[in-house]
Amino acid sequence: MPDQKRALRPEHARAVGLMRLLLAATILVPMALFAYAAWFNHAAALRNAEDRLGRAVEVLQEHALRVFETVERSLAETDEIVRGLSDEDIRRDEARIGARLRQISESLRQIQSVWIFDADGRALVTSVVSPVPRTDVTDRGYYTAHVERDIGTYIDQVLVSRVTGNLFFNVSRRRHSPDGRFTGVTAAAVYPSAIKEFYARLAGSIADQFALVRADGEFLARYPSPDDRPVRLDANSVFARSIRTQPEGGTFDATSQVDRIERRFVYRKLPGYPVYVQAGISTATIRAEWLSALASQLAFGLPATLVLIGISWLALRRTRTLYEEAARREAAEGALQQAQRLEAVGQMTGGIAHDFNNLLMVVSGGVDRLRRDLVDPRQRRTLDMIGAAAKRAEGLTRQLLVFSRRQALAPQVVSLPDALSGMSDMLRSSLRGDIELVVDAPEDLWRVRVDPGEFEIAVLNLAMNARDAMPRGGRIEISARNQPGGTGDRVALTVSDTGAGIPPEVLPRIFEPFFTTKDVGKGTGLGLSQVYGFAQQSAGEITVESRPGRTTFRLVLPRCLETTEHAPVSKPITPSVGRGRALLVEDNSDVAEVSAGHLRDLGFEIDVVPDAGRALERLGSGSYVVMVSDVVMPGGVTGLDLAREVRARHPGLPILLVTGYSAVADEAVAEGFTLLRKPYDLQELAGALDGVLASAAHNEDALTGSPSQRTGTKG
Repeated sequence: MPDQKRALRPEHARAVGLMRLLLAATILVPMALFAYAAWFNHAAALRNAEDRLGRAVEVLQEHALRVFETVERSLAETDEIVRGLSDEDIRRDEARIGARLRQISESLRQIQSVWIFDADGRALVTSVVSPVPRTDVTDRGYYTAHVERDIGTYIDQVLVSRVTGNLFFNVSRRRHSPDGRFTGVTAAAVYPSAIKEFYARLAGSIADQFALVRADGEFLARYPSPDDRPVRLDANSVFARSIRTQPEGGTFDATSQVDRIERRFVYRKLPGYPVYVQAGISTATIRAEWLSALASQLAFGLPATLVLIGISWLALRRTRTLYEEAARREAAEGALQQAQRLEAVGQMTGGIAHDFNNLLMVVSGGVDRLRRDLVDPRQRRTLDMIGAAAKRAEGLTRQLLVFSRRQALAPQVVSLPDALSGMSDMLRSSLRGDIELVVDAPEDLWRVRVDPGEFEIAVLNLAMNARDAMPRGGRIEISARNQPGGTGDRVALTVSDTGAGIPPEVLPRIFEPFFTTKDVGKGTGLGLSQVYGFAQQSAGEITVESRPGRTTFRLVLPRCLETTEHAPVSKPITPSVGRGRALLVEDNSDVAEVSAGHLRDLGFEIDVVPDAGRALERLGSGSYVVMVSDVVMPGGVTGLDLAREVRARHPGLPILLVTGYSAVADEAVAEGFTLLRKPYDLQELAGALDGVLASAAHNEDALTGSPSQRTGTKG
């Protein structure tokens, strides 16, 4: 709000900043916690489902083993009944043998019937009818599987009975004479429906699908499934691929080829049989359990969060109202008070920006680490939104730091004709079609030493301010001229527009941060503040003249006599390990955790200390390849003081200073220290470290006359 910017007292700005931070925290922290809870509950729902499925397959496995062991005992008993009898003996005694077989099948619920076939595949006797029909089974797998050799117990596929039309599968064994000749087959028929009845009793309480399936994908029994036809999986089904890689058991997700329902499955092989038991839970059920858990958490957390947001917003609104009233009473102060107010606001915004940079460092680092660990697209989209918000907040914080002249700049020698020519396309794309842009930058312009990125932002902010002043179109002129003078040669860059001009009552406040005459949501009020801070920090100045139909901003920068520099080209990060031990000096534990994680990702072993005293102790007793230190630290000893002491004691140790805000940033750069601005990401940290390590190696080579072999500094 524009009126709020009248509050110039440091305690006022600090209070408003803290209230904004509190309001942001009441929104962002619950969102982050909910995102974490969603991820955690989803993982818990999957674990719970797999635990239930694991218990289910244990029950299925035990039941299936009992079924097959019972069938095998019945086959063994059948073999004993006809042991030593020829086929003719069996036919003559068919009635008695059939009665014995009937006793076996009736005593065992799992067995529907027992059959004995001769070597030609003809039925000799059965438990279901006498006399037995001379059925030919030479086309059935339970017969053909035993003809060539003894394979032990064979479990056939599900067949449709030629007599009753019911589904069944046979478990068979080979009959052979004392000399080993093939004499026929003994088989026991099992109804899948009997096994399916057992599965139906389990359904609902543990899982919603159970199956007994052969290794080739043939279902022996499945619940739920059709009762009028056998069911078989494709040879390239997910189940088939799973048992090829995990033959004893495992887990997979698949859409069922039988009922087209997506499920999570757990399967396990029966010991001694080419058969698997399988249990599945639909992913819809797992998802419903997950959403139910989230809903129960939201039922409590959402109202509490809304109450906190409401209280914070009311407190912020009340604070703003109080300070707006105080600001209106102070609006009559003169030009000196205006300059003092700008300086005070600059100091406050710099301090607040420092805190925000530490917070953004933690947020950005956490997002980067979670993004590498998570694979779920929905969770990654949430992380991308948080990361984008952090980047936008980083840009606003940078503008505050520029205004307060606490931004760690990277000045370079810049040719203004080249810089403005390179910006022309960007400037034109940022303007409307009804605005004419004229750029006049003679080739004989003197060079200036500025931060190229901040210079481009300053020019862009001036152009955008001019554009907004001409809602019906107009003309923007950007020109630069050499300006010799007795106090030093300078270069003047002017940006003029043909807009309505700036009202006299507004003109003294245009460089105040957050001051804007635009509607709510159409501007941050930081554009001209950034230009003001950039001019001050670049040893220049910014002035403005305005009247109806003509407004001119004049940015004056000192001349630089050095030659043009070329910005280094960033290199991609190369994963590495074993790069040695690094000492990290950081008093903020959350920032230290993020920074240590980045350093480990770059291949360093990390020691973390919170202050300069303990850093010097570690350096005196350990071997390190680099020291990374925050500039602002408690105890009265800054990171720059520590760096000076370390340079004196360990002159060969590379040092990287990091800061989100510091009054000694320029001093550190002037003394030859590399300064990295918070919040930084892994790429920026890698580039800065490569620079200080390469610089240290180059310096040592210059001293020794040969490539450096240093691997660490021993105190």
